[in-house]
Amino acid sequence: MFAWRKSSIAFIVAIFALAVVLSGCGKSNNDGGGQSTGSQGGQQAQQKEEPASNESSGEKNKELFVAMVTDVGGVHDNSFNQSAWEGLQLFSSVHNAKVDYLQSQSDADYVPNLNQFVKNGADLTWGIGFLMGDAVQQVAEQNPNAKLAIIDAVVDAPNVASVTFKEHEGSYLVGVVAGLMTKTNKIGFVGGMEIPVIKRFEAGFVAGVKAANPDANIIINYTGAFDAPDQGKAAAATIFNDGADIIFHAAGATGDGVFNEGIERKKSNQEVWVIGVDKDQSITFGHEITLTSMMKRVDQAVARVSADMAQGLFTPGLTELGLAESGVGLPENNPNIPQEVLDKVHEFELKIVNGEIVVPSE
Repeated sequence: MFAWRKSSIAFIVAIFALAVVLSGCGKSNNDGGGQSTGSQGGQQAQQKEEPASNESSGEKNKELFVAMVTDVGGVHDNSFNQSAWEGLQLFSSVHNAKVDYLQSQSDADYVPNLNQFVKNGADLTWGIGFLMGDAVQQVAEQNPNAKLAIIDAVVDAPNVASVTFKEHEGSYLVGVVAGLMTKTNKIGFVGGMEIPVIKRFEAGFVAGVKAANPDANIIINYTGAFDAPDQGKAAAATIFNDGADIIFHAAGATGDGVFNEGIERKKSNQEVWVIGVDKDQSITFGHEITLTSMMKRVDQAVARVSADMAQGLFTPGLTELGLAESGVGLPENNPNIPQEVLDKVHEFELKIVNGEIVVPSE
């Protein structure tokens, strides 16, 4: 596993200083036919036989090439695929590397998209999302000299780095927020596909709500999709109509619909809130509707593993990131949460990190 040390934190601080410059990058053009190429696509880098080592000043080494394949949510899902791409862009800015992506329109695209990058010489190829686990396993076994990495799944192969998160821990904290701030004692959860990673979000959220407010009722709705905003909007409408005033979504781009429904109700003077996921979604949807977000630092993980590869330190195996590793948590800026609630959240966070509270994952 890669070392999530203090040096990693320093690296992340350095690359995040460049985030504003890069925020406009990464648009894609979907031409149909099952895949779309990132804006930095085009000529592919040549195959490298050895991982890059640290470059001395003025030394010209072969250009690094790191690529990623999204699941069906796409790179503009305002969620983990987008976060992964932002992490690659930040890595590129530090290491002067070429980065690229392919978007998958269905699960049938996973293996061909991964193979396209592997065959074209990518030094590291990422699969983003639990749904890509089998595809990464297959491509890794067929290409033992290639280096691959995956987010949200564990692939047992000697050439794959797997990164997972303790989503249940961060979700517990936003559950505490919801439990303390609901005025109707009804709270909703909208999930995408009912798979283990999303069940961890649900389990932690429910536990956090109940820890803060045992009387709260939690309404759960799975849409079965990560790329269906209309379904997310319909699910949110049902939950709000049942009396909930706060909804937490873990549904990728489907969650955009949850926000859209909340925004419409805000405009009609209904006091409702949405809790975002993966990124600080107030940046996209505004503080008027976003109560807080359960941030999952996919960007940091992608940047760190890619940097390790660039420095010749790529290490296959599993890394799991939770509250203790700053892999999940709330945004720094939470203007809609009273200080007394934030203080309570901090108390719960310390207890989780110290092992006094073990958050259920299922």
